[in-house]
Amino acid sequence: MPLLTTRALNRATLARQSLLDRAGTPVLDAVAHLCGLQAQEPQEPFVGLWSRLGSFDPAALSALLTGRRVVRTHLMRRTVHLVTAGDALAWRARHDAMLRQRVLGVYRRELDGVDLGELAAAGRAVLADGEPRSMGDLGRAVAGRWPRPTARALGETLVGALVPVVQLPPRGLWRTKAGARYELLSSWLGREIDPLPADASDPVGQTLVRRYLAAFGPAASADLRAWCGLAGLPAAVAAVRPELVAFRDERGRELLDLPDAPRPDPGTPAPVRFLPAFDNAILGYQDRSRIIDDAHRGLSVAGERVVLVDGRVAATWRADGGAVTVTPLGRLSRAERTDVAEEGRALARFLSGGGSPPVRIGG
Repeated sequence: MPLLTTRALNRATLARQSLLDRAGTPVLDAVAHLCGLQAQEPQEPFVGLWSRLGSFDPAALSALLTGRRVVRTHLMRRTVHLVTAGDALAWRARHDAMLRQRVLGVYRRELDGVDLGELAAAGRAVLADGEPRSMGDLGRAVAGRWPRPTARALGETLVGALVPVVQLPPRGLWRTKAGARYELLSSWLGREIDPLPADASDPVGQTLVRRYLAAFGPAASADLRAWCGLAGLPAAVAAVRPELVAFRDERGRELLDLPDAPRPDPGTPAPVRFLPAFDNAILGYQDRSRIIDDAHRGLSVAGERVVLVDGRVAATWRADGGAVTVTPLGRLSRAERTDVAEEGRALARFLSGGGSPPVRIGG
């Protein structure tokens, strides 16, 4: 198998993620291509799309949310993702078993003796009236039947695993703070989720494999599992393998990819990019060395916003009162500091709605 260096993988990831060149695609198409954006912090997807799209208008994403064309829901890794309505309906059933397993990993003791099927039915019955509810409201509404678990345990189990729901606007709209209120996914979108096919070749999983590689490849099977949280994809990978090409990385792992997907020259220049918290360009891999040094790996799960310099995580950033403050993780050259400052000023203007907010670079 041909070898792909870490730098070659870095450039491939940047190209697939629209971080090498900003894309001119519509917002809905970008969300679909990226297989959704991790979104437990409601405002972060706006920064993620600003860094990836030319002339990104945040009002366009808000309109997609209120227009029910994209939704906020628990999906990959049991985290809140912003995904297209079509993907939510097509993928939700394929994630059911993983969602249940992960919520039980948190609440197994509290839920001991609780029939999860009965709990799901009770939750659906409460939500059937179409009245949006918070997680706590939903937990308290069913708590009479199961007095031992806390309302939080019951509510989180329902919205995070047992019942397909969406977080309703205004949560997730641009520059809007709002609590999470839930409604049945089927009610919000006007149709039931797609049933899981009985085909042993796992057609839904096959789609996930192809879509993941288009946005994140070349990648190993372990990277695919790390991104979606699904362990049971061997049948899907086996089914699509004849249409894929194989490489190996510097650690000797087999990497799979779509044959015609972009794999730029490793020497391709990479611009400075500001990434939001929990960006899938980092979290979408088991081996994240293509984009972040192992010494800084913890930043990716701690909710730190990061700055890419020459394609790699080189700093963290935060925004306060319109100003953007950058904290380098190591030494930046004078030219790199200039580029970081320029991109930081553009980000500050985006976040503040105009003007010239300051950019401060530490170190």
